[in-house]
Amino acid sequence: MDDQNKNLILAVVLSGIVLLGWQIFFPAPEPAPQNDTPVAVTETTGSEAGTAQDGQGVALAPPAVDTPNEATGVDAQTADQVSDAPRVDVETPSVTGSISLVGGRIDDLSLKDYKVSLDGDEIVTLLAPVGSEAPYYAVYGWAPGGTLEADQVPGANTLWTVESGETLTPDSPVTLMWDNGAGLVFRRTISVDDNYLFTVAQSVENTGDAAARLAAYGIVARHGMPETSRYFVLHEGLVRLSDKELDEEDYKDFEDFGADAREGGNASVIQVEANGWTGFTDKNWMTTLVPMPGQSFASVAKYVAGAEIYQVETRMPTQEVAPGATAETTSYLFAGAKEWETIKHYQDDMGFERFVDSIDWGWFWFFTKPIFRILHALHGLIGNMGWSILILTLIIKGVMLPLAYKSYVSMARMKELQPEMEKLKEQAGGDREKMQRGMMELYKKNKVNPASGCLPLLLQIPVFFSLYKVIFVTIELRHAPWIGWIRDLSAPDPSSILNLFGLLPFAPPEPGSALAFVSLGVLPILLGISMWLQQKLNPAPTDASQAMIMAWMPWVFMFMLGNFASGLVLYWICNNTITFIQQYLIMRSHGHKPDVFGNILRSLRLRKKDA
Repeated sequence: MDDQNKNLILAVVLSGIVLLGWQIFFPAPEPAPQNDTPVAVTETTGSEAGTAQDGQGVALAPPAVDTPNEATGVDAQTADQVSDAPRVDVETPSVTGSISLVGGRIDDLSLKDYKVSLDGDEIVTLLAPVGSEAPYYAVYGWAPGGTLEADQVPGANTLWTVESGETLTPDSPVTLMWDNGAGLVFRRTISVDDNYLFTVAQSVENTGDAAARLAAYGIVARHGMPETSRYFVLHEGLVRLSDKELDEEDYKDFEDFGADAREGGNASVIQVEANGWTGFTDKNWMTTLVPMPGQSFASVAKYVAGAEIYQVETRMPTQEVAPGATAETTSYLFAGAKEWETIKHYQDDMGFERFVDSIDWGWFWFFTKPIFRILHALHGLIGNMGWSILILTLIIKGVMLPLAYKSYVSMARMKELQPEMEKLKEQAGGDREKMQRGMMELYKKNKVNPASGCLPLLLQIPVFFSLYKVIFVTIELRHAPWIGWIRDLSAPDPSSILNLFGLLPFAPPEPGSALAFVSLGVLPILLGISMWLQQKLNPAPTDASQAMIMAWMPWVFMFMLGNFASGLVLYWICNNTITFIQQYLIMRSHGHKPDVFGNILRSLRLRKKDA
């Protein structure tokens, strides 16, 4: 077997191993089991809230919100209190929902611009109150210090009153008020922009005779194990920035945090000196607490095992409020879709450091980020993600053209040397070492590098992964149509050969079913054909087993990529087609005239003869 074929086989096998591993490690998602444990709430006691500090002036917030009653697992009275509490409506161009006056919780939020399914009318629900199937909400409050007791500061179950405002809109903030009856008056002013950013300004006015010590905090709590996409390539769970350090933890990792009796569960506490944020990220959505840039705080991630609550917190430094004085603190809550342009606006214009890194760019971020930037810019010009992917492929192939040119020139020269290689094979007989020495001398004499043929293939692998990451992770491709039947480039081709692409009166198999693997759509079939045509530019291997492997490779890839996102398959088809044209033209320019269709006809005749 000559070095050219060895390197080609090596490149193809490596690519096959990578794609096979991808299918193994990133299988089609299965629905996560629903959490059937009833959820309800109880207010934390004074001893649970604690007034201890971490040694740097940051008070410890209550260990968990809405923990079930130890005896019954359900506190129906508190759940009813939250359910029956008066609410303040939230209405913006991007979100709709309400705020509960119990705790002042931001616990009812839906995203107007995003539907649950392509054909349905139901919009995506992000936050949900206690008593719903999957409670998920943000709550703010103050942790007591000094001689203050837990019932003297507002917490998760404090009943607030509306001091000003009726409906929270971008033009009308809402102010909530609570008087503890012991000299402290608390106010919380909530405002919202046109997108997904809430600004929460908390203040406490001391009308008493003694100084009060207390610290503001924000909490995002999530009850039960959230339903995730279950793809290894995608991070879902905790994402936080602590000064310059980005931290990502899966939900299952919460249970591995060190147990802390003061925290009431397993917790990870990081002291942030100046800039940071913390929250939960899903594939397309995120809920993140963002203190004021430059503000020091404690970033806390916590898991309460008995209640199965996942919780993140931002704890502000303790403040001492003198009689007649007022203390204030302002922070932000991002709750919405992970739109790159929106998140980048908050990073650049609001000072949220590295906020775009809340999007999971992956290991090849140095490829993924520029690829997305180009794709996003193309989409802004064209208005169609499918055509943008095709133009992006042209750009990538243009960048790689110098390397590809050298590769195809080398392959043309290798074919010119084919008769001399056959002579060397005859002269060497069965002496493999002599054959190898002769071939290396021949390569050196004619200035041919046999390894250059597979280098473009190897370089395409990280680009392939990066584009897959862009298509799979970024929300901009969610439900993005191309042409005709391709209405969602982030989903597999919905057509199926099993019903003759819609000609037969029955639906194709559901994704994830046993027949889905063989239910090939139009795009995967075109992918297999494009790989097969590209393969025909190369001479057929003389070794029978090698020839069989090469013959099956396009069809193996066709099935392996059949259930990948349509956008990725579209890229691969375009990439193969451009590669075919480039290789054909370059080889012709160097005197070699590939007889592609002649090779195809000869292959068909041989198979007919063998049959």
